[in-house]
Amino acid sequence: MLKIHQHFFRSYALIFFAILLGTGVSSYFWIKNIYIEQIEKNLSQNIDSLSVSLVNLNNISSIVKQLKQTTGLRITIIDEKGVVIEDSDKNKLTMENHKNRVEIIHAKFDNIGKSIRFSNTLKKDLLYIAKKVQINNQTIYIRMSDYIDLLQDVFLKLSLQITAIFALFFLIAFLISYKISKKIEKETDDISSFLKNLTKKNYKNTIPSNYTKEFFDITNLLNEVSSTLLKREKQKEKHTAKLKLANRQKDEIISAISHEFKNPIAIISGYSETILNDEQLPPPMKEKFLQKIYTSSNKMSQIIDRLRLTVKLEEGKLTNTYMKCSLLKVSQEIVSDLESKYKERQITIQGLDISLEIDETLFSIALGNLIENALKYSEDEVIVDIKSNSISITDKGIGIGQKELDKISGKFYRVSKNDWNNSLGLGLFIVQSILSLHKFKLEIHSELEMGSIFSIKFK
Repeated sequence: MLKIHQHFFRSYALIFFAILLGTGVSSYFWIKNIYIEQIEKNLSQNIDSLSVSLVNLNNISSIVKQLKQTTGLRITIIDEKGVVIEDSDKNKLTMENHKNRVEIIHAKFDNIGKSIRFSNTLKKDLLYIAKKVQINNQTIYIRMSDYIDLLQDVFLKLSLQITAIFALFFLIAFLISYKISKKIEKETDDISSFLKNLTKKNYKNTIPSNYTKEFFDITNLLNEVSSTLLKREKQKEKHTAKLKLANRQKDEIISAISHEFKNPIAIISGYSETILNDEQLPPPMKEKFLQKIYTSSNKMSQIIDRLRLTVKLEEGKLTNTYMKCSLLKVSQEIVSDLESKYKERQITIQGLDISLEIDETLFSIALGNLIENALKYSEDEVIVDIKSNSISITDKGIGIGQKELDKISGKFYRVSKNDWNNSLGLGLFIVQSILSLHKFKLEIHSELEMGSIFSIKFK
């Protein structure tokens, strides 16, 4: 397959030779006509001059020879019957009758005749011009002829000149076209390379072109395609990253569920086996074991309820019932339940008694999560502070690092040092989801080893 500049060269070569051939043929006939017309005019003038010089036919031989020497033309005098009276180049006695010659026949009727033919005498092409003339009441035909073989020499010289001009034009045109074709070839090579990069998913490269409007439009379209593919690739990468994260979270949640259920199941299994196998087990011991089994089963139920609540919150399938509730009362009920569980811990409620439009059950779950986590990860007093625009839970526990603050509200995320809430990493996700339903906002301020403040903002 030929390259662009090779196509240009072949096309220009064909055009050049076609123009050269056409110009040569047309020039030949054009020059030939001009040359013959000039010879014809010259011969006609010489015939007229000779006819004036011929007073009579007595001295015709000397006049013809003299004119031959002067002009170099072949001169023939023919009588009315076609007999050659005199000839400048041949013995008249050996010449045949000329009454049937074309130029003589035309001159007989039109007073002047002409023809071009090959002379067997001179072995050359000649132009013959014949005129009918009256000398002393005697009709004769004066014929003169000239060689036209010089036409080939003139045409050859002119052809060489025309060829040189066309060759120069062709060379200039070829160089310009070659330069253009190389530039076009470079543009197409760049486009081809760009497309190869696209097939290799290399979408970051761009391809500029200001050579022609067509290439400018093509490269702009290609750049737009590349930009679109790059955006799709980034979206694909993000989607892939999300899938990987989801898979990792799935593995983590399975591991977490396995870990969370392992301990209560082991307790239930162990104490149940003891009760079944030891018939002599004292009633107080038996009651203690049954209480352990009951507590462990409740713990498993709470884990399942928390997972179900997470799914409902995420899918938006939770039915909410909003009503005016006292935050102080809700807080006191939560603290009362937690104090029975954490008997040696102190929880202080302070601040205002304000009422809000909330779903009491869901809000209690969110607030209870925050207070219980403060109890779990601190050993000092936990303070619940109610203000007009917020409720804050303050602890002086281990705190949360800055790097993990932006992540702890994500589903299944568990702080590396403390296994946040010991509840599959769902604690703050549930809190955030419940607060979003209420159009509330959670703010967290924490320092390692200094403690944390979790604030629910109402306004």
